[in-house]
Amino acid sequence: MTEREVTEDKTRPQDGQRVVLVTGPSGAGRSTAIHALEDLGYEAIDNLPLTLVPRLLDGPPHSRPIALGIDVRNRDFSATALIELIDRLTRLPQIAPEVLFLDCGADELIRRYSETRRRHPLTGAGTPTEGVETEIDLLGPIRARADILMDTTDLSPHDLKGEIDRWFGGASSARLAVSIHSFSYKRGVPRGLDIMLDCRFLRNPHWEAALRPLDGRDPQVADFVVNDQRFSAFFDKTLDLLTLLLPAQVDEGKSHVAIGFGCTGGQHRSVAVAENMAKALADAGWQVSIRHRELERRSAGVSGKKVG
Repeated sequence: MTEREVTEDKTRPQDGQRVVLVTGPSGAGRSTAIHALEDLGYEAIDNLPLTLVPRLLDGPPHSRPIALGIDVRNRDFSATALIELIDRLTRLPQIAPEVLFLDCGADELIRRYSETRRRHPLTGAGTPTEGVETEIDLLGPIRARADILMDTTDLSPHDLKGEIDRWFGGASSARLAVSIHSFSYKRGVPRGLDIMLDCRFLRNPHWEAALRPLDGRDPQVADFVVNDQRFSAFFDKTLDLLTLLLPAQVDEGKSHVAIGFGCTGGQHRSVAVAENMAKALADAGWQVSIRHRELERRSAGVSGKKVG
């Protein structure tokens, strides 16, 4: 679960121009957070020089809340300058500022930079370790001033977006996006699944010569799978479980849940079950999309289709 902290002497602003200052160490997810806020209707501006922020906010209130991405790459960045800007905005009655600080463990930041092979903005000719440690020290005073502190060490981009939705999305964030995946166990389990179910106990259409070249979207294959005597109990119990779990995921602030159905080849059984489950969840009012990984590979990466 995400670690979240909020300073006790401040509440989320209700009046004035809402301005969220998004900052934190490089690699902690600032770009993901900025994009998530933009999706929520914020006017998002990244790496604006600090000296230009007061000019941006001068005059009548903007029609939309504003999200400003700020980090060490800003042209005139310094911890002192940012703290002075926060103080200045706090004193303005027409501005309702918040500081969102995306924190992350040093080891995880180093791992992320090592994986992407990007150069840390404070590294110069040194190693990512030196840049990460220097930046964490530099941002310490700003971290202490944060209104909302999110630890992204163990968060995927999807999880971070869910946290942003939870804090800044209001009532509109209660709509959960559900993605249904079919896959082949031979090719490995897809990354990012929240729930995974094995369909290999069902009768395999592969052994029927007429069905082998088809896939689970074909009515003949779908009927073959559905008519397995174990299908109905499996499907009904799984649907009951998801009907229980999905509202709980909304209550936890999640914006996306990925559910996977696997079989041997990822062509028949898992596809048929995924199609049926996606339809049942869409009929129940959930926002559902389908991804058939092996079929997409076969057809040169066609994207998943929208169900509802």
